[in-house]
Amino acid sequence: MALRPLLRLLLPSPPHRNPPPPPSSPPVASTSRRAAAAAVLLLSAAASAPPSRSARAEPEGEDVDEARVVRLFQEASPSVVFIKDLVVAGPQGRGGGGEEDDDEGEGGGAKVEGTGSGFVWDSAGHIVTNYHVVAKLAGDGSASHRCKVFLEDSSGKSYSKEGRLIGCDPAYDLAVLKIDVDSDQLRPALIGTSRSLQVGQSCFAIGNPYGYEHTLTTGVISGLGREIPSPNGRAIRGAIQTDAAINAGNSGGPLIDSYGHVIGVNTATFTRKGSGISSGVNFAIPIDTVVQSVPNLIVYGTSVSNRF
Repeated sequence: MALRPLLRLLLPSPPHRNPPPPPSSPPVASTSRRAAAAAVLLLSAAASAPPSRSARAEPEGEDVDEARVVRLFQEASPSVVFIKDLVVAGPQGRGGGGEEDDDEGEGGGAKVEGTGSGFVWDSAGHIVTNYHVVAKLAGDGSASHRCKVFLEDSSGKSYSKEGRLIGCDPAYDLAVLKIDVDSDQLRPALIGTSRSLQVGQSCFAIGNPYGYEHTLTTGVISGLGREIPSPNGRAIRGAIQTDAAINAGNSGGPLIDSYGHVIGVNTATFTRKGSGISSGVNFAIPIDTVVQSVPNLIVYGTSVSNRF
């Protein structure tokens, strides 16, 4: 038993061998796996991210609406006229000459008594406006009044003609002027209907507030079937209410729809007390009423109700 430990000491022990290391994967394969994993992560991140929108995506939608309104104004504004009521000391002012007058009347003793708007009714030179805009033309003759109508020709150049009052209907605050001008220089307004109007639909007013010619304001139809007073004290029923701004000088101008059709004649506004500023509660005479009245004013000079 004593020999076994002695033999262990005398005999050399076999060399110690470590287990062989596991074979290492080639570096190229490891790099490929990392790249594939990164690509998978990028693709999944891109798929989960919200879709990108270009900076022009939203404005492009707005530009479509803007272009529509711009085109509507460009097509409708040549039909809108600027009306000046002039008072002259002498009797020579009254009359209906059709000669052009580039404001020499104002510089020759004439005074601007009031301003308003109107629109071309037909190619014969009839202009529709509010009665209260030209009421002094139908006065008692104590002062000599003239009416000048400013228009644009086909090239966009402004010119003026003297207007003659040929018919008026105070009960509906309507009047018709006549100017002598070649038909090819006129752009009659497109007449629509007020029968199928709905609260909330868009509308546009074109006129000359405070003398600023061809001003466009936008809004919606706020109400239908309103009642407003007329110049003779009677009620005008069925008026259109709108929040499109109507100020002094807008009276007689057209209220148009999104297709450029006239749906009313801008007539009145409620103003903030002491400010003279529109409160956003504005009214127009419905075009269906105008269509019934204007032909009688052109032919007879007065409405049917006043003839019987």
